[in-house]
Amino acid sequence: MSQSKSLLAQLWAKADTPGVRAFFLSILALGVALLLAVYSGAAAQLGNLGVAASSALFALVIAAWVGVTLVPTLAKRTPLRWIGYRMEYKISRAGWTYIGATLLVALAALNTGNNLLFLILACLISVILMSGILSSISLAGVELRIELPENIFAGQTLRTNVELHNEKLMFPSFALRVEAVAAKGGSGAALLDRPVFFPFLPRQERVKQSVPVTFLRRGLHVQDSFRIVTRFPFGFLQKTRRVALKAEALVYPSVETSSELADMFQDIEGNIESHSKGRGQDLHALREYVPTDSARHVHWKASARMGSLMVREFARENDRRVLLVLDPYADAVENGRGQKAAERFERAVNLCAGIAWHFYERNAQLEFRGAGIETRLAPAEENIFTILRYLAVAEPEKPGKESTLLQELAASPDLFKLIVTSRPRGTIAADLWHSSYVVFLESLVERSGRP
Repeated sequence: MSQSKSLLAQLWAKADTPGVRAFFLSILALGVALLLAVYSGAAAQLGNLGVAASSALFALVIAAWVGVTLVPTLAKRTPLRWIGYRMEYKISRAGWTYIGATLLVALAALNTGNNLLFLILACLISVILMSGILSSISLAGVELRIELPENIFAGQTLRTNVELHNEKLMFPSFALRVEAVAAKGGSGAALLDRPVFFPFLPRQERVKQSVPVTFLRRGLHVQDSFRIVTRFPFGFLQKTRRVALKAEALVYPSVETSSELADMFQDIEGNIESHSKGRGQDLHALREYVPTDSARHVHWKASARMGSLMVREFARENDRRVLLVLDPYADAVENGRGQKAAERFERAVNLCAGIAWHFYERNAQLEFRGAGIETRLAPAEENIFTILRYLAVAEPEKPGKESTLLQELAASPDLFKLIVTSRPRGTIAADLWHSSYVVFLESLVERSGRP
């Protein structure tokens, strides 16, 4: 008894109090109008026409008052969006079997006129109706939300949160399955490659599941529609409700270090100095002495003042910085290995992403240039995701449209220029060739000069 009282108290707290009050008041008023109408009919049969007319008039006035005052209040608080749900129906194999058995019972009842068979037939038909009503209640009032990670890399398995919210005040939902609706024409990858099953969704509650998702290609993946499917309660009917929910996933190129990238990193690692202490003459900082330090670097005045040995660190004399460039030009013809321009450019984008991530892990000073983008020189951790967002949607320039990007690189003489290009050899200008590190796709490591 106490549990039922607490349940009613919770429902009353979550309910719309004015709406509930208007509902019960309208039920009471319409009940009184019904009694007056019945009394009017009885009075008319007894010959009391005046009493019958006045009773009927009062019943009409009460009904009109409910229609003018209470019905608009209830209509404003009715979630009409549930009525407009787009439902799809599909009869399962078990449903067809059940319908066939029902038809056999119906034929037997008609042929024999047996009341027991008619009673069994009515029960079978009521089960079908109950299945449709319960499945509609289970789907109604359920909202979907998809939470994707902020940074997504191609080929990397990540966790996506699928959340259902049951907005119904009194009824839970059972056996719900969330699926992604395939795009028209079969283009693009779905954000959910497998259904997500929710066995139970309590009323006024949210249930979240984390599912693995893998995107094989870079780019912007858009999912415009999902569907919530249920076969509750008997599995005879599969009912589906489409949910218009736009979910976008910007997938960065893969940054995993391949063998070709590892060989290239070994070759350029000695050419680019990291931003750490150097061997110059300018004082950088003071720190405590460690046994591996040279005695000639001890700062004796600071040691006497601090009471312990202090060592001088020097700043680097020549601070080299990295300018990473993705050449947007792609030749329209196939190369000697039969690779098309789009395939070569895709490989160049992946190489560029791997190189940028390599400098990010070492917190180097990095500047990036491409078609329509130029970042400022800053620590790689500040602009790495700006670079990856550009590389996620980068496209090659159209054939015949020559880019001026490489021609403008000569204006940056103080930067170590690292160029990733899908051009064939012999197409890079001589002055740029001798001041840059050029990565050709034919031979991934090609040193053309030192800056």
